[in-house]
Amino acid sequence: MVDPTALLADLAAESDQLDALVAPLSPGDWARPTPAPGWTVAYQIAHLAWTDHVARLAATDPAAFFASVTGAPDPARLVDDGAESFLAPPAELLARWRDGRTALATALAAVPPGEKLPWYGTRMSPASMVTARIMETWAHGEDVADALGVLRPATDRLRHVAHLGFRTLGHGFAAHGRPVPTAPVRVELAAPHGATWVFGPADAADRVTGPARDFCLLVTQRRHRADLALVATGSTADEWLDVAQAFAGPPGAGREPATTPATARPAEPGGDDHAGVPA
Repeated sequence: MVDPTALLADLAAESDQLDALVAPLSPGDWARPTPAPGWTVAYQIAHLAWTDHVARLAATDPAAFFASVTGAPDPARLVDDGAESFLAPPAELLARWRDGRTALATALAAVPPGEKLPWYGTRMSPASMVTARIMETWAHGEDVADALGVLRPATDRLRHVAHLGFRTLGHGFAAHGRPVPTAPVRVELAAPHGATWVFGPADAADRVTGPARDFCLLVTQRRHRADLALVATGSTADEWLDVAQAFAGPPGAGREPATTPATARPAEPGGDDHAGVPA
């Protein structure tokens, strides 16, 4: 069983990095459009604040969590409506996000060992929930950084995103209506500080290799594979790079290659991109 303490520390660090990026922004910068059509910088932060809120409900009041889902006026707009309900002037929104993520960390730390939390279409251990929050905070942080023209340094926290991306291999195929492969895939990634992160059996014929950040951008559908230095060996690995998504729900639209001006927002469960893999 995974101790979520270290994971919670990494979630706090990931959130703090994004916080430091948005806190000094002018109101005009908060209103900047991000690569997700219709989503401004403020909308991205409101989305994170809302998701922290519903994750805390899942950890503390499952009945209220289910009510937030079943009571949604339009399930197809669950996430968009949730983010809009948390929108506020920048200072108020920032405080709301900070308070909410602190409350979520407290709630997740208090979940008894072995308990599973309800989530969209699945149940998750506290460790999986924290990992999903790290993934989402990083991915939406990339959208914000893109809007601001900032390249954020890669950190070892990407290992959580990469691990989640590897574990959701089967989901990516299933979400696209394709048979889930039985052949294993080996993933070998160049980590930010010189190490190599490996997932999957060493003798697997199918392999994916490349920079860890590129792999994380792919599985969160923040970049098209054509713009990434990932190499696939074997038909299963090659097909995976076309369907990979580390979030639950219907298949994501992904992003167009950088040479094409159109940029599509990834599909999310009701508009959301939470990993749906229990630990």
